[in-house]
Amino acid sequence: MARFSRIKACQVMTETGMVPVFYHSDLETSKQVLKACYEGGVRVFEFTNRGDFAHEIFGELNKWAAKECPEMILGIGSVVDAGTASLFLQLGANFVVGPLLNPDIFKACNRRQVAYIPGCGSVSEVGYAQELGAEVVKIFPAGDVGGPSFVKNLKAPMPWSNIMVTGGVEPTEENLTKWFKAGVTCVGMGSNLFPKEIIAAKDWGRITQMCKMALEIIAKAKTI
Repeated sequence: MARFSRIKACQVMTETGMVPVFYHSDLETSKQVLKACYEGGVRVFEFTNRGDFAHEIFGELNKWAAKECPEMILGIGSVVDAGTASLFLQLGANFVVGPLLNPDIFKACNRRQVAYIPGCGSVSEVGYAQELGAEVVKIFPAGDVGGPSFVKNLKAPMPWSNIMVTGGVEPTEENLTKWFKAGVTCVGMGSNLFPKEIIAAKDWGRITQMCKMALEIIAKAKTI
């Protein structure tokens, strides 16, 4: 079962403004990355379902995180069907993210009171996701769908929308400021936050530093 309610998960996403997005087939590497993010101030983390036996890695990582990173809200990403969502819910996923919108996943998650953040690429999809009960909606791939201007234009007629953007997000002041000025609730960051060379070098301190810097930029951008 999830350790955090969907309301809590969405609140913390809003408060911190950033959700790291990561996958690795090695459990120990995943633990170190998660810990580095935690020490950098991250409190919501999306592990993605992108490899064979990802559910096994996630299950072990979630049990470890409950002890070593007790305030970390760990969820699963890249979920496209209800069966997969149910598998990860059974392993304690605190939220479920997808690259697309699947109404059947809402049914599985709503039964457990776990947040489902579907991927949307149009205003109509965002509206449909909200109709189905989405607290937060993911714009994906955000950089290609329309960038910050898409978010700004969407929020003009739909100001109640809580938007997460993934794809085209970078841990720089220029990039993050544009997204938050446009009105995003939070950003998801993957490869730009976890460069391959840093993972290969096991430079966990660098990841902690990058997370701290990104969160500081976001906090500043929210006040502009």
